[in-house]
Amino acid sequence: MFRTALTASLALATWPALANDSTAELGTGGLILSRNDVIAMQSEDLFISREQVKVDYVFRNGSDADITTIVAFPMPKIAGGPDLNVALPGDASDNFLGFSVVSDGQAIEPQLEQKVFAVGLDITEQLKAHGISLNPFAQEVYGELEKLPDAIADDWRDRGFITLNEYDDGTGWKKERTPLWELRSTYWWRATFPAGKDVHVSHTYKPSVGGTAGLSFFYDGKFQGDYDDYKSRYCLDSGFENAVRRGAKANGDGFPPYSESRIDYVLTTGGNWALGSIGTFRLTIDKGDAKSIVSFCGTGVKKVGPTTFQMEAKDFYPERDIEILFLDTWSDEGGPQ
Repeated sequence: MFRTALTASLALATWPALANDSTAELGTGGLILSRNDVIAMQSEDLFISREQVKVDYVFRNGSDADITTIVAFPMPKIAGGPDLNVALPGDASDNFLGFSVVSDGQAIEPQLEQKVFAVGLDITEQLKAHGISLNPFAQEVYGELEKLPDAIADDWRDRGFITLNEYDDGTGWKKERTPLWELRSTYWWRATFPAGKDVHVSHTYKPSVGGTAGLSFFYDGKFQGDYDDYKSRYCLDSGFENAVRRGAKANGDGFPPYSESRIDYVLTTGGNWALGSIGTFRLTIDKGDAKSIVSFCGTGVKKVGPTTFQMEAKDFYPERDIEILFLDTWSDEGGPQ
């Protein structure tokens, strides 16, 4: 079980008054194999930063016959709605994470399967039939919905596929048809694992990084709000708390000069390989800036560079996902350093 939190010394700066604007992170993980009992994961080397997630795997087929199976990479689910604000790393294209994969040095072009659900129903074909983009965050989807015949739009509203969002943009009240559906996307390919041989697979993507301007768990000079949840999710320790208090004290107004960034990495949905455990697991987390704070749950974590922390484990069985909290200082100009 992960159980370590890390903090770093901070250079303090004056923090400007900020609105508590927040974007939500989308949890993303690694590869999933079709269940089998002969392909073992010899090792997994996982690197996480706010710019990139990179995973290097070594799989081994322990049988005396070649095995061909499905390998999949589930993209995070994306749900629409008038009040949702999620962090999409790129644009709203199909490959919004910039996912790429290589096997034994050869680039793979995976297939993409997409399904759309609303109120538990698969409505993929209904959207396609009316020329509606599947991604609820695609810029063009609102124009496409506006072109729907009123009878169809009214039916979709009644059935919970869309809603009518009313807002004032400064020029008067507007009404906008807004998607409520959820997009589920998975990249997949068929892979052959030769008998008795290692197969090296690497993939990279840009993670979804949630954020909050200011701290959502410390204000008016004390820890409050969602702090108990944060403490459990990120294993916040006394060193972390003391750093936040020092920042608040030095800032002079009871508010620490930090902003939040968050990454969720789904580690517990794999395990379809032999034994379900990972022979050698290495996790490296890069906080990016030496002045920033990073906190996450881990066992035997060591600082291996000015901004990097690492843990290693043998015969590792994931018991929880990896949730990472970054705190960045603010400059006098009002931006993160």
